[in-house]
Amino acid sequence: MSEQAPNRPELAPEIPLSDDDSDVARADDTVIGRAFRWSALAFVAIGLSVAGILYFARRPAPAPPAKVSDVKPPTSGPSGDVDVPSVRFTDVTRESGITFVHNNGAYGDKLLPETMGGGVAFFDYDNDGDPDLLFVNSNYWPGRVPEGKQPTTAALYRNDGKGTFTDVTAGSGLDVPLYGMGVACGDYDNDGRVDIYLTAVGGGRLFHNEGGGKFRDVTDAAGARGGSDDWGTGAAFLDYDNDGKLDLFVCNYVRWSKEIDLEVGYKLVGVGRAYGQPTNFQGQFPRLYHNDGNGRFTNVSEKAGVQARNASTGVPAGKSLGVAPVDLDGDGWIDVVVANDTVQNFVFHNQKDGTFKEVGALTGIAFDSAGATRGAMGIDSARFRNDQTLGIGIGNFANEMVAMYVSSAAGKAGSGPPLFTDDAIAEGVGPASRLLLKFGLFFFDYDLDGFEDLLTANGHIEEEINKIQASQQYRQPAQLFWNCGGKGKTGFAVAGVDKAGADLFKKIVGRGSAFADIDGDGDLDVVLTQTGGPPLLLRNDQQFGRHFLRLKLAGDGANASRDAIGAWVKVSVGGQTLWRQVMPTRSYLSQSELPLTIGLGDRTAVQTVEIIWPGGATRKLQGVKVDGVTTVQQAK
Repeated sequence: MSEQAPNRPELAPEIPLSDDDSDVARADDTVIGRAFRWSALAFVAIGLSVAGILYFARRPAPAPPAKVSDVKPPTSGPSGDVDVPSVRFTDVTRESGITFVHNNGAYGDKLLPETMGGGVAFFDYDNDGDPDLLFVNSNYWPGRVPEGKQPTTAALYRNDGKGTFTDVTAGSGLDVPLYGMGVACGDYDNDGRVDIYLTAVGGGRLFHNEGGGKFRDVTDAAGARGGSDDWGTGAAFLDYDNDGKLDLFVCNYVRWSKEIDLEVGYKLVGVGRAYGQPTNFQGQFPRLYHNDGNGRFTNVSEKAGVQARNASTGVPAGKSLGVAPVDLDGDGWIDVVVANDTVQNFVFHNQKDGTFKEVGALTGIAFDSAGATRGAMGIDSARFRNDQTLGIGIGNFANEMVAMYVSSAAGKAGSGPPLFTDDAIAEGVGPASRLLLKFGLFFFDYDLDGFEDLLTANGHIEEEINKIQASQQYRQPAQLFWNCGGKGKTGFAVAGVDKAGADLFKKIVGRGSAFADIDGDGDLDVVLTQTGGPPLLLRNDQQFGRHFLRLKLAGDGANASRDAIGAWVKVSVGGQTLWRQVMPTRSYLSQSELPLTIGLGDRTAVQTVEIIWPGGATRKLQGVKVDGVTTVQQAK
């Protein structure tokens, strides 16, 4: 397992940095790292040369070379010219009442957590049918609260149903100072109200929704605190054992403390103290909490098999940031894909007995196409081709393309997860995404044509990066890829300012991202967060007049959770099958709304809607209402 981060600027004061910032070379910032290795390699090469001379002098004559077929490299995008539709996104942050500003507590020492937050969630906390907003906040460091300032907390905003939000944080119970990172939403006790788990540096917090806009911290009573040295990042509620109760999976990043950070002492030549990279920090195990059904959780991480270790050292192998729960092989049991920073990605395959087996390398998701690790951040999954092949998108570090792992075929129950290949280049998202540093990433159908598109929120981790690498900026624009399936083609095409408006592409230090229909008009709006700054709330102003389904599923609480998290929906319309998964956990540290929005294009009716509940039970519906919300209750 690689522990290298070859695509990040090397942060050592002894070695001068190269001025070569060619955008053509993928690894334009690997030059510095190579400088560390050449001297050692020279000595090794001398020894190998001597051994090589002896070997080649004595080896037998080689066999005739085998015939190798020519392989045509993939194209850089969809075939032919594609006319990307015009859909304007409008910045309505201030006009909608959002005044939140993320506080990372930075004061000059450049501590690593300062550049890694924070998440955001769309969720309906008051059950009025409208998506509300929760922004995760960090805080001032101990002893570093500026004069006249108070510790900062998460911010809860109530939606009036028309896209106007009111800050209702005070007295909500969520106004608790902590160095927050991410959020997970789920009704873990099946009482009909969505609960909240906040990840943080120093251990996460579980908040029970009491109703009436009040939340109660039940972390200790529920057994969900974790360790004081945890650095929680992405998190997800999921029902991994199909007992109808939501369990909790929590990613942890690295073993961190201020003392360790300062001792490592990262610096940029000519700049000084810099934000570090995770390579010199030991990894941490993720945590899996089993829901015992009595308001309590049990930490089953070790016996459930989610504590992957480095085979050589035995230390935790993960440096986890993003998590995507998804049934990879269609056996009715949810699996877990984890995006790791500078080490291999994990695929925890559900063994249907309360345990998981890590099969990242076997599935092809662990590494890139060259067998190397990348700086993986946000993650999402979708059947974006409208067939049974599954795509897993991962946002990677600067000078690393977005990963687009696509399954070779639909998984078959009992056969294990399918093989995935990284089709980022062939799908048109590879070269175009390479330069940016991708954090938030999700699939969504922004033009309601029935095909899921892709959006990334981007921003660098180092404020001074442009001083040493001309191709990089701290603040970066988002990137929007339109799925060309609506034009009968394959792959994605870049939608730029001329197609989506300038507001979406404002340069920010992008981190979390989520989507929801904030104003009830049927299309999906977007929120992007940034570290140390205000978010962007972007209203989708598409004007096509296209049709859609809005589906809200409710499990029976015995065989599937009340939120029906993990369920799949198949919509048959116009000779196509559109697949959508009920899964709020998407992107980086964030959660999107629970109801499904399924674009239908110009079609005014659907043939059938089939629901595959967690555990495998199915239900088929006909005559489902178009251009409105339909709630589907699982039969008891």
